Order: sequence, then C-alpha cells, then structure tokens
Amino acid sequence: MRSANSTEENSSKMKGESRSPLDNREMWLDARYRKRDGFSNYLDKLEMGVIRACRSLRVRADRKTLQRQAEENNRQKKEFRELCARRAPMFWIPLRAHCVWERMPVTLTCTVLGIPKPTAQWFKNGVPIDLISSPPGKYRFKDEYGLLTLEISRCSIEDSADYSVVVTNAFGEATSFANVLVKQYHGMKSGWDSISYPSFLPSYEGEFTSILKPVFTREKETFILSCSVSASLDRHGQNIHWFRDDELLKESQRRKITCNCCDLSLSASPAFKEDEGFYTIRVPSLSGFQDQSAYVFVRDAEPEKNGGPGAPLCVRCYDINRDSLLLSWTPPSDDRGCPVIGYYIERCDVSTHQWTQCNEVPTKICRFPISGLIEGETYQFRVKAVNQVGISLPSKASQPVTLRDPTEQDGTIEIPYDEQRTIRVFRDDLLEAVKIPLQPTNVHAYEVHEDYIVLCWDEPQRHGKEHFSYFVEQTICGTGIWQRINLGTPVNSPRCSVFHLDKGKSYCFRVRSVNKHGVSEPSDPSEPISPRATLAVPSAPSHVMAFRDTKTSAVVQWEEVNNDPKILGYYLYSRLLGEKDWQIVNNKPLQNTRFTVPELQTGKDYEFCVRAVNEAGLSEWSSPSNALNINDAIYCPSEPYGFALLSCQKEEMTISWKAPKFTAGREVLGYFLDQHDSSEVIWQEVNSQPILKRVSKVTGLKEGNLYEFRARAFNASGVGKLSEPSDLFKCEEWTMAEPGPPFDVRCTEVRNTSLMLHWEEPIYTGIGPVSGYIIEIREERSEDWNKFNENLVLDTHLRISNLEKGKCYEFRVLAVNAAGTGIPSLPCDPVVAETKPGTNEIEVGVDEEGLIFLAFENPEPIDSPQFLWSKDYKGAPDPERTEISTEGNRSKLVLTNPSEKDLGTYAVEVPNTDGVSASHTLTEEELANLLRKSHDIQHPLIQLISGWNKEVMENGDVRLWLEVEKLSPDAKLEMILNDKIIENSPKRKIRFDRENGLVEIIKEDFCEEDRGTYTAKLQDGKASNQFTVTLTGEEFDQLLDASNLQRNEWKKKKGPHFVEQLHWKVTEECHVKITSKVTNTTKETIHQWSLNNKPITKMQFDEQSGIGTLVIEKFGCEAKGHYGAMVKDARGEDNSNLDLSKEALSASPLKCQGTAEGIKLYSDVKFFMECMNPVWNHKDKKLSSSERVKSGSTMNQVWVHITSPAESDKGQYTLELFDGKDIHKRTLDLSGRDRAKVVRGLPDLATIMEDKTLCLTCHISGDPMPEVSWVKNEKTVVFKDRYKLDIKGTVVTMTIEKICADDSGRYSITVKNKYGSEVGQVTVSVFKHGEEPEELKKSLDKTKKPGMPAEFPTFVVLSGEEFLWFCP
Repeated sequence: MRSANSTEENSSKMKGESRSPLDNREMWLDARYRKRDGFSNYLDKLEMGVIRACRSLRVRADRKTLQRQAEENNRQKKEFRELCARRAPMFWIPLRAHCVWERMPVTLTCTVLGIPKPTAQWFKNGVPIDLISSPPGKYRFKDEYGLLTLEISRCSIEDSADYSVVVTNAFGEATSFANVLVKQYHGMKSGWDSISYPSFLPSYEGEFTSILKPVFTREKETFILSCSVSASLDRHGQNIHWFRDDELLKESQRRKITCNCCDLSLSASPAFKEDEGFYTIRVPSLSGFQDQSAYVFVRDAEPEKNGGPGAPLCVRCYDINRDSLLLSWTPPSDDRGCPVIGYYIERCDVSTHQWTQCNEVPTKICRFPISGLIEGETYQFRVKAVNQVGISLPSKASQPVTLRDPTEQDGTIEIPYDEQRTIRVFRDDLLEAVKIPLQPTNVHAYEVHEDYIVLCWDEPQRHGKEHFSYFVEQTICGTGIWQRINLGTPVNSPRCSVFHLDKGKSYCFRVRSVNKHGVSEPSDPSEPISPRATLAVPSAPSHVMAFRDTKTSAVVQWEEVNNDPKILGYYLYSRLLGEKDWQIVNNKPLQNTRFTVPELQTGKDYEFCVRAVNEAGLSEWSSPSNALNINDAIYCPSEPYGFALLSCQKEEMTISWKAPKFTAGREVLGYFLDQHDSSEVIWQEVNSQPILKRVSKVTGLKEGNLYEFRARAFNASGVGKLSEPSDLFKCEEWTMAEPGPPFDVRCTEVRNTSLMLHWEEPIYTGIGPVSGYIIEIREERSEDWNKFNENLVLDTHLRISNLEKGKCYEFRVLAVNAAGTGIPSLPCDPVVAETKPGTNEIEVGVDEEGLIFLAFENPEPIDSPQFLWSKDYKGAPDPERTEISTEGNRSKLVLTNPSEKDLGTYAVEVPNTDGVSASHTLTEEELANLLRKSHDIQHPLIQLISGWNKEVMENGDVRLWLEVEKLSPDAKLEMILNDKIIENSPKRKIRFDRENGLVEIIKEDFCEEDRGTYTAKLQDGKASNQFTVTLTGEEFDQLLDASNLQRNEWKKKKGPHFVEQLHWKVTEECHVKITSKVTNTTKETIHQWSLNNKPITKMQFDEQSGIGTLVIEKFGCEAKGHYGAMVKDARGEDNSNLDLSKEALSASPLKCQGTAEGIKLYSDVKFFMECMNPVWNHKDKKLSSSERVKSGSTMNQVWVHITSPAESDKGQYTLELFDGKDIHKRTLDLSGRDRAKVVRGLPDLATIMEDKTLCLTCHISGDPMPEVSWVKNEKTVVFKDRYKLDIKGTVVTMTIEKICADDSGRYSITVKNKYGSEVGQVTVSVFKHGEEPEELKKSLDKTKKPGMPAEFPTFVVLSGEEFLWFCP
C-alpha cells in the first residue's frame, strides 16, 4: 500500500514539474476544495473569475503591443525600400503601331515603371491632346497600375498621325511613340495610294470574296474547285496549300493547281472515286491562315451494260515479297439493284502495258493474294466488280509496285572505324558454307478465308550463300499422305497462297528448302487449318438522325459500328419521302459518323440511311432516319443596323433602326436597346421589357450631351448579336420649320425593271403637316443623288419603274411641308433590279366552290410562314369583305362579297424571307370575268352535247332524244308536254341513261295528240338545265306522215311487198323497160299489173327472184298512162304505181354550156318523144337551123348549138315542148351577161436577164369578178418565196423576184366566172448577161395566130355552164 502511494506521489511530482504556476495554483485550489469535501462558497468562485479575467487582459495587451511593434518595423523597412528604389520613369512595354479601318476604334497601350508614380501626357503629331477642345467621346485616357491607355473611337482619315506619350516624375521623364494608320474601305480593297506605310503593313491582307461550293462529277470527267480572294496572291504562291481530307495535295499529271492573281483553282482530269473527299484551301492572313472547305462528290461512270455494278476503289498492295503480294480494295457503293457476287483482278506489267486477268473464279471478299510474279518487275493492279447483270468498269489502277526481298535492307552491316568512316559487310558473306539448307521453321497460316489460305514461315537459320527457294506440301489431317502444292515453280519468298481447298476439311502444311545442291528435310507440320469465312459483313449502323443545316443541306449522324475493328467506313444514302429507291450520297467511304449532305431541295422532306462497309462487303440498310424538312436551322437573329434620329426634345430622343437581315425564317419577337453617354464609360439599358416596334422614345437624357445607341433582337431561339453603336446624336430640341426624316425605307416586289418603294411618315413634322414626298435615286457607289419624281408623292409608297436590269440602286425619301424640304431619310439597302429565279406572282381565279380568290405561294419554304396582305398599300383588306387562310406555304384571300368596292391593288409580303412579295391589280373587266365564272360554278348548267333529235323507227314509232354530259346517279329528269308532266308508260316510253347522258322518248302510234312542245328539265346537284323542242305545223305533219308511212311499210313487210317500186329505163334497142321487185311471197301470192286500171297480160314475173318485167318496143301515145302493180295474199297487200302520162314534160330549166366552137343551150328530160315537137325561139322569133345554129335531141336531152357567138346572139332564148294538150316553155336570158375576159396588157413574149425582177401585168373584166389562176408549163403556180400575186381591182400582177433560168417557160393566166372563162398566155425567156435569146423569136412566130394582132393574147373556150362572147 505504501509502495503504491509512493508511486502515485512520484508520478504526481513529475507531472507537477511540467506544469505552469497558474496550473499549479488551480490544482492547489482543486485539492483544497477536495480537502473540504466538496464545500464551495461564493467568494471562492468570485476569486476564481477575477483571476481568469486578469489573465485574459494581460494576453490581449501583450498582443496589441507586439502588433504595433511589427507595423512600425514594416513602415520603416518600406520607407527604406522606397528611398532605395526611387528612379526616373521607363517604358517596360512601349507603344506599337496600329493599322485600322475607318470608323473602327483603336487602343494604344504601354506599360511604364517609375517611382514615384509618373504623370502622363498624350500628344498627336507633337501637339498635346486636349479632351475639352476635342470632339466629345473621341479620346479616352486610362492609367491603371502602370498601364497607360489611349482609346480613339470611330477613327477617320484625320486620325492617321504619330501619337506619343510623355511620362514624368521627380527623377526624369520618358517618351514612347506609335503610328496609327486609318484606311478607307472601297469594296474589298483599301486605298493605299494616298498614304503608304509599308514598314507597318503585313505581307498579305486579302480575304476570300467567293466560297468553295460542292462539286458533283462523274468518273472519267473533269472537275474544278475555284474561289477568289480580294488581293493578288502572285507573290504568295508558296503559302497557298490545298488539302484533301487533311492530306496535303501537290501537282501531278492529273492534278493542276493554279493561282492567277486573285483566282485560285484546283482541277483534276480524269476524276476517280478516290478523288472524292473534303477539299480545303489555305491562304495566308494577318492572324496566320484562313481557309475554306468543300466536298467533291465523284459518282460512278455509266456501266457498259445497264444494271452493272459500280467500280471498286482504293486498290492498294501490301505484304510485298519477291514473287507475291496481297491486294485489297473497297467495295462500290452502288450495285444498281443487283448485289455484287465477286471481283476479278487484273495486273499489268508496266513495261508491256498489257492487262491480264489474275483469277478465273471471282473472289468474294475485297482481299486477294497475288503470286507467280517476277522479282524486280513493276506491276499495277485493278479490280472489276461482278453481279448477275454484268461486270463493272475497272477501278483506278493501284500505285506501281516493284517486287523485292523485304529483308534486303537488313542484309548489310555497317561497321564504323577511323573518324566517321564505315565498312559495309553483307550478311551473306558471313554465312557458313552449307550446301543443302536447313528446313524452314514456324509454318503457320498468315490469312485464312473460305476461298484461300496464305501460309507463312521463317527462313532456315542456315541456308548457305546459294540462292534457295521452297517447296510446299499439304496433307488432309488423318490421312498421312503429303502432296506437293507448287509442282511447277518453287516459291521464292516465305509466303504461299493455297487455293481450291475443300470446306469442312482440315489441312496441315510443311515446307522444304531447296537450292542447287538439294532439298532439305521437311519442316514441322503446321497446326490443322480449315478454310472458313473469317471476315463477316458488318452490322448495320443504328440511330441515324438528321438535323437541319441550311436551306439546301442537312447534317446526318449515326452511331459507330463498334463490333467490327476492320470496318472501312460508311456509305450514306438519301431519298425524298414517299420514294422507293435510295440515292447515293457518297461513293468513297466516310471515316466519320457525321456528314453534311448538300444540294437538297428546299422545303422537301428527306429520309437518310447508312450502310457500313468492310472487305467482306456492305452491311444491311440501316433503319431510315425520321423525315426531315430541308430548311434553315433555327438560330438567333443577326444584329439590327441603320440607326436614325427621328425627333429630339430637350431630354428625349426618338430612335429607329432596321430589322436584322438574317432571322432563320423566325419572327423577331422584340428588341433590347442600350444607350451610351459619350462622357461616360458604361452603357445603360433603355428597356427591360422587349420593344415590339423598331421605333423607341428614349427619355431621361441630358440636354447638350452626345449619345449613341445599340440594340439586339431576339426570337424564339434567343437573343441575337449586339449591333454596332450608332452615330453620336446630340440631345438638343429640334426647332426647325422643315419636317424630320422619313424612316424605314424599303423595297418590295423587285423585278427586272421595277420595284415598289415604301417608307414611314416622319415623326417630326415641323411647322405644319407633310404635303408630299420627294424620292431620290442613285446607283450604288455613286456619290450623287438624283431626283426621281417631278410631282410630290402624296402616299407613303411609289412604284419605281424604267430601271435597268442587273443594276444596283439606292433610294432615299425627303418629306416636304409649307416651309420646305426636310431632312433626307437613311438610304434603303442596295437593291439589284432583277427578278430572282423562282419568283411567284399572285394567282387570281375562281375555286371549285365558285369563290373568287387571290392566292400566293411562298417560293422560299420556311416553317410557319406569315403572309401580310394589303389593299392599295394602305393596310390589311377589309375583314368584312375578305377571308384570308394559310395552308403550308400558300396563302389564299377570298372575296366574300365581290363588287366594285373590291377593285384595286392587292399586295402580299412574306416577312423573314429574302424579300418575297408580289402584287396584283384587280380591274373592272377582270372582276366581271371572274363574276361570270363564279356564277357558272355556283349555278352550273348541264352541258348539251346533241340537241333534240327526231327519228322515225323501222316500225313507225317516233323517237325523240337528246344527249348531255355525263351525269351522276342522283340526277333527276322531269318531262313536260304542253305544260303537263308526262310519265313513262307502255305507249310513251321515257328512258333516262345518266351514265351516258341520254334522254329518250319513244312514242307508239304517233298521232295528233302528240303535237306540241316537249321540255326536258334536268337537275344534277347544283347543275341544272332544260331543253325544249316544238313539234307543230309543217314539221309535225312531215314527222306524222313519215311515221304513218313507215308504219304502213312495216305492216306491209309482214306480208308480200315491193322491194323495188315500178320504174322504167330505155334499153340500147330504144325499148322502154318497166320493172319491179317483190319479196316475202308464197305460192298463194297474187301478182297483177295494170295500165289505166286495165290488166296487163304481157308482164313477165319470175317467182324465184320476185322481179316483174314489162317491155314496150315502141313507146307511143297508147303506152302513156298510169301503170300499177299489186301483190296480195292472206297476210296482206302492197301496191306500186308509175305515172308515164306526163313523164316527158319533166324537162329541166335551160342551161348554157361553152364548147370549143361556141355555146350550147339545152334542157334535160327523162324521156324524149317525137310528139313533143321542140321549138326554139330567140327574142320571140323562131330560131331556124343553119350552119351556125343547129338543134337536135337525144333520149334525155333537147339542145341547140350556136357556133362563133356574136353580139347579136345576146337575148332571151325559149324552148317550147308539147305534151299533147298544152305547150310548156323553158327560157334563158343571155342579155347583159359579162363573162370573164383578159382585156389587155400581157405580151406574147417577155425576155429578161438573170437576177432581175419580172412583173407580168394584165387587165381583166367580168361580172361577177372572175377568179384568177396562173399556170406554168401546165403546172399550177404556187405563190410563195419568190413568186408573188397582187390583184388590185381589175389589174392583176404576178412578180418573180431574182429570176433564173429555171423560171423560163410558158405562163398562162386563167380568169373565170359563171358566165365564161378565158386564158391569156405569155412566153418568158431568161438569158444570161450578154446573151441574145434568138430561139424566142421562132417560138413567137409559131404561137402567133394568123390575122390576130400581136397585142391580143390567145385564149381558149372552156366547157361548162358558161357562155363565151367573142370580141374581135
């Protein structure tokens, strides 16, 4: 127990030695408390608190004392360092020169060191820059932590100067200089002629002025990629580089790279599919390089046989040995609907340029071993694809390859010695002298496919210095029988291709080395090898997605095929939605899984799919992408521009700006406007909520200060780019009397020679209202504005016409009031007077419902287009008179109640497009035509094809019918007769054939009750019509008689009846023969003839033919009379009558006919008899027969002939015929008749020189005016080309231009009217220069009639019903 206590005491002593006195005090107190058995009082606790508080106060006081001492020490050290570091200022980074464009800001900066801090003073051309006297906001100084900055805003040409900054302190000063060059911008070139600083300018500052566009070409054709830059690159040709798929391109025999001043191009001829890819041109720039890219598409050439596959591509050689190599290629993208089943390989020895086929059986995969080659020779290879239809064109030939030992480079050893010299030793010289080489080792399969196996082995370690080769042997596993493969030629390289192996069997192989001394032992057999398909077609890509890119392109992406490491790439296909066949996009496999497809049709829906490709072939088609409508991708709008000050008060301004040029076809939802006081640094927001219009009133400004503004637009995609700051506008109240500027000047309906100009009224009107506007015009880049209109324009729009096609114009507008002309507006954007391809106009017409409409289709398809219609450019049309509907890219305005109030000009605009707009003026005449069409559609008429037709049927029934257009099955018919509706009945059948549009009435026993008016009323939906026919009077009587006659005939035909009625004719023996024919007779039928009701017994009747005949040998008065024939039996009776009592008196009126000798008057009779006693009278005097006048008759004609008629033969002629009781007369008046004649003018002979113009003119007469025709050598003259005919009154002229020898001959003019004709003739002779046409004199003597004057042409009397008077 004691020992334990002593231990505790020792430990406590040790602990106590390590504690502080305060701690010991606390322990003492604690022990004291414990000794008092835990007794505690208030005084002890208070004492304890006082002790603790004192200790805390002492600690704090000590800390503050230490802090004050440390700060004092730091202050003293700092002062010491500053005293040691004081020095004159110096520029750590000096100013540098700048070259900027006009209206751009520039910032000059430098870094200065100096203690104490130096003060800075800026100078321009040695003159201090004064912020007070300088334009507000022009200069801005900054001095932050030794960084000095001079900001110059909106640089102008005057700002080109030498700038310097002087920094000063108590120890000295320093100066830094810099030059600023401000360039003017003229098109794409800046003006360097006025001021030149070559030492500060970069070597090239040009930029691209045109873009590379995708190129589509075919194999064997030529393609050209071209672009242009703003400055010549002739001195920088070495810095121009072309790339294809990031591979640098160089000129070659097929590829040409040209740089002609500012034009850059790359061409290839002929093109191959290997040339397809992304082409990039890179040119130098200020920041290093600038480049452009475009894709070149090379399509397959047309195959030799339709349906043949496309050619393979990318043929390459690898694993090249002494006598063999491996060949691979890429399968084609287009099999033209028939899968590729194999490939043929051809090789060409470069020395012979002859192609030979390597394989007899097409190989199925795109890899093939080539053996049997000669070491040291150079070869090229090409491949042809095969399908069931035919063979493709050959691929592009591979690069030339020379066969060599791949270990040849390792066959030498270089041993260094004596100061960088070497000794070259051949390894073969170090080999041991061995006669027969050892056996090869490590025989194994290098490649295994179902068509072949490529064996590989290691050379024998000891083979001697002699040349050696190999024999290869094979055996089927388990048989133990070895066979040599290469019986004819040994293998020179450690590679061997084995073909024609059986699938499903395993083979072992071994190799022997051989040289001139002998054959080695066989190598160890290889492992069992079986021919099998080790390469499979890849799986189809998945997740094909298409996205919008531009109006003519789309981005397609898909997932990579990961389970095939040997994939060669992807083929992409596209098609219009709804089509069946896929169109190939690329013909060279794509290495990426994202591609932009160009040259698509805007507004069309496309699908895309992808196929992966490896050496085994093409995968299955991937699932098509979702249909994509081709249009611009959705993006934020571009920046607004064109800020203008419209009105200004003491503390407010009215600002306007122009809409963004590019909106991606999306509506701009509003604008955010910022303002900036030129005396301040920070821009301030004008509005927190979007401004819907492009006009804003800015308040809370300071009078006299300068302000600039900027804005940004936003649409559904977000907020667009921030615009450039506007010009500085001074805030001061406008008190001028003239009006402020109009604003929002824009052009619509731009065509080749005209456009429509619009603007908005000025906000500030001056002392009074605006009375009109003045339009000014200028061509682009011109400085002078020209007044366009002489009279003030009262509206805020004007049609600008008479523009020159293709020229670029600018317009501005000035408002006018009583005080004068106001401030001009900002010019509109430059506009080219040209009708854009695909421009549509407003279509006006009548729709299927008969509504008059105006329709417009947007030629630039966009999503949810807006169509803004206006009438007379004064706002939207009256909604109470019009209805506007939009469907897709087409908008339609319908006139709900068309009238004269709707006349005027209708215009339509499509915002967020490239100025799509059109107008149409609806005129009164056009509206009337449209109203007629509308009425016809709303109240259509059933069209009549054939009106009422009347027909007597075979049985005597009467058929009335009409035909209309085809009607629907719901069409209705209502028949009315004499205002009473008639229905279908057995006696009156009414048929309505709607399919053929036929209305038919068949009436049996047609009689008097059927007389009247028939009306057919038709109704087919909205269409209706009625058709009426009236059967009364003579027309009804004729129809009734015909019906009765036909009915009787029908009834007769039921019994015996006459097929041929009684008729007569005169035989060659001058006998009169009367015949008839009956049919449907029987033995009981009675056939009887009679004359004047007296039976005739001499009649002959043939019962077999039914022909009855009566022959009268001499027809006299006793034979005249009424002949009758009758047939009858129990079935019925029929009669036929023939009246020959007055048959001879059926003489025709007198007729006149011209003959070769004169004229002939005649009358036709049915039968002439001597008892008629014909008598001819002329002018009431009997015409007696003479040598000149002769009369006579034939069986059918009575005539008189007058030879050489004279003037005295004119007058009235009368023929008298006697019928036994009365005298009958026929007359013809020939007095006062004027036949056609050639009066004068035509010569008998006309001679003319070649190449002259011949005019043959003559005068004609005749009443009525005769017809004229010309004949050349008995052939009618056709008046065309050189032959022309002119008839003016009685003067007839025939003209032959540029007459030639073929025009020689005899010409005749024939004039003819109903009273006679005449012919005039002339002989035309064409002779050459200097010839005398002697033969024409003889022909003229022969053609001239004796006793006829030369000036009278000959004439011929033609036959016909004419009378020709002879004029001596």
